[in-house]
Amino acid sequence: MASDFDRRRFLKAASAAGLVGLAGCSGGPSGDGSDGSDGNTSDGSNGSDGSDGSDGSDGSDGSDGSDGSDGSDGSDVPATVGIVYSDGGLGDNSFNDAAKQGILDAEEEFGIEYAESEPDGTGEFGQYQQRYANSTDPDYDLVSCIGFNQGDALTETAPQFPDQDFMVVDTAVDEPNVANYLFREHEGSFLMGVLAGNLTETDFSAGAGATAPDSTNVGFIGGVDSPVIRRFQAGFEAGVDYASDDVDVTTSYVGSYADPSGGQEQALSMYQSGADIVYHAAGATGVGVFQAAQDEGRFAFGVDQDQSVTEDSFADVILASMVKRVDTAVYESISNVIDDNHQGGESVFLGLESNGVECVYGQEIGDQVPDDIVTAVADAREEIIAGNIDVPETTSN
Repeated sequence: MASDFDRRRFLKAASAAGLVGLAGCSGGPSGDGSDGSDGNTSDGSNGSDGSDGSDGSDGSDGSDGSDGSDGSDGSDVPATVGIVYSDGGLGDNSFNDAAKQGILDAEEEFGIEYAESEPDGTGEFGQYQQRYANSTDPDYDLVSCIGFNQGDALTETAPQFPDQDFMVVDTAVDEPNVANYLFREHEGSFLMGVLAGNLTETDFSAGAGATAPDSTNVGFIGGVDSPVIRRFQAGFEAGVDYASDDVDVTTSYVGSYADPSGGQEQALSMYQSGADIVYHAAGATGVGVFQAAQDEGRFAFGVDQDQSVTEDSFADVILASMVKRVDTAVYESISNVIDDNHQGGESVFLGLESNGVECVYGQEIGDQVPDDIVTAVADAREEIIAGNIDVPETTSN
């Protein structure tokens, strides 16, 4: 069953600086998963009594400062959440950090406790999912699974724990205890394509970048080749084509969300071949795209968060970002569990109409985009919402 996204509160994502020093310890449950001893929940402190350890050490039970319940009996905690991040982990200033922001928003709003895990690879997803589900101290009200590549593991895990609520982002698992949050990345990426297709044919400079109006080429760089990232590519290509018949899109996949040097190498190749704007959907790999844009005096588009904020050292070349409200999905799933309204067995779709995806202009140079191009992007948005533009979800190759 599909349901429309209903956002009760629209929370702006914090800057990268806002993520530093806030409560929440990496690791998640360890051992046999029965006690959640390593899965540090968070209330803003490090020890069971609000200090750095109740016995003057670094943790009252010899662990890393928590007994898995943050020193609380849970009686006044509305929910305890375990979150398993996608590969690439925290610090990407993109997809995983957006999910973390949703947890922080829920912590601030509701007073939840949480534990978080950063698997080293896809083979560990099921392990962490099951450890949270098995834990009884604390008992996790919700296990949040971030990323399409958790789908296979969750398909096996969810039926084994029918009383455990799960949520997953970017894929659908057909189980009654799993709430699925799917984004219409192709819609937001279409707007990025309209922006790129119009701008590349314009003599334009801002910050450290400039277009090459005699060029008819822009670029797209993906992380791991997958149906999700193909939606980004498909929408971008369609948007460029909508803006101009004369502009081509060069595409490339690095094969990783955590390879900035690979992103830089591929972006340099595109810029040096005539592209003046490159859009990435590649997590931390995209930092290399931004570096290449600075090196070549060209422009780049960010993804997932406003990367002119989260990667502010590159704000002079980041014209816009395709913001994907992963934070909103995480926050809402927690809110639903607190309200005893978990959307298990349902799929929630987040697109332009619900502000689940957005084209956000860069904070330093975005306001310099010509008004007629800003209008063209805004008009395309309205046409998509009205159903007058059907944006493809798959690429032609």
